[in-house]
Amino acid sequence: MRFISIPFVVFILQGIPESVAVVTLALVIARIPLKWNKILMIGTALAFLSYVVRLFPIPFGLHTMFLIISLSIALIWLGKGDFSLTLLASLLSFLALTIFEYVCLSLLMPVFGVTPEILSTNTVIRIEITEPQVLLLFICAFLLNKFFRKRG
Repeated sequence: MRFISIPFVVFILQGIPESVAVVTLALVIARIPLKWNKILMIGTALAFLSYVVRLFPIPFGLHTMFLIISLSIALIWLGKGDFSLTLLASLLSFLALTIFEYVCLSLLMPVFGVTPEILSTNTVIRIEITEPQVLLLFICAFLLNKFFRKRG
């Protein structure tokens, strides 16, 4: 079992924007209308859940499954989405996050000479180097939303 500590400033400046981006992408995939008050509420709640769950000594990765289920429930309850589509949207959104995170960290860490140790101890660098993945999630959500609108 592994204890994952997240500094509060990272929660605010990286966790909340990342969760809001994941929620935005999930809503687009589930074809639920984008309403920013709901997006911010669900995203902040999801980030808070992530922060709290990581305080417990549970196996790494289990928190992601909990967040996928929590996002699905939020999309059904607040977004009035279909169960199977919201579950798929949640899974795909977290998959996109994982892919974007892997690509961004793989490219940016060597370019800027950042090691995993620096990433885990320097909160400013941690926030800066993970923001491109948040931007990519938003770009993906808005492009997909535009594509869906075009198709009717």
